[in-house]
Amino acid sequence: MSTTEPANPPAPRPAKGPYHHGDLRRAILTAALDAIAADGPSALSLRDLARRAGVSHAAPAHHFKDRTGLLTAIAAEGFGLLAGAIGKAADLKDAGVRYVRFARERPAHFQVMFAPELLRGGDLELTTARALAADALGHAVSAVPPEGRGPDTRLAGVAAWSLAHGFATLLLGHNLDAAVGERDPEEVFRELAGMLFRPAPD
Repeated sequence: MSTTEPANPPAPRPAKGPYHHGDLRRAILTAALDAIAADGPSALSLRDLARRAGVSHAAPAHHFKDRTGLLTAIAAEGFGLLAGAIGKAADLKDAGVRYVRFARERPAHFQVMFAPELLRGGDLELTTARALAADALGHAVSAVPPEGRGPDTRLAGVAAWSLAHGFATLLLGHNLDAAVGERDPEEVFRELAGMLFRPAPD
């Protein structure tokens, strides 16, 4: 008994693959960071983000639930990146320089990270990343001998953070343009840090 094959056999059905937009979550985060850099976090809209990222209007809500969730994810990412940068510092001055550099290179992250009223404070990813950044700075402070930072490590950490954060914030707001002039802001910060934290005498 013989059989004949159909003249036009059906084409094999393609296997279902990943969404071809690429990393959708990353695309939304990138669009959000661009929007924040241009207009600030208060102007952020999930619908506008969907348009910017070229995705459906429901996509941002699917990944982040709401605007607060999106901003919280940005802050968590920022603290994680900051922790990694400070963790590579050679000493406390270098940690401060890396803090200032982070703010200059990632101003949108920096804006959101320190706006707690915009964030979901109990978010595990955020609290973990924030703790990692604090630990990295604390380690850099602890490495300075007591003669160079004073007896209270915690207060020395507050001083170091205040100096780096204040300098970075003023710098981003163009409040230091006249004072810094044409000099490299990172070198200016090193000089300021040297006034506050002095190495122990030999």
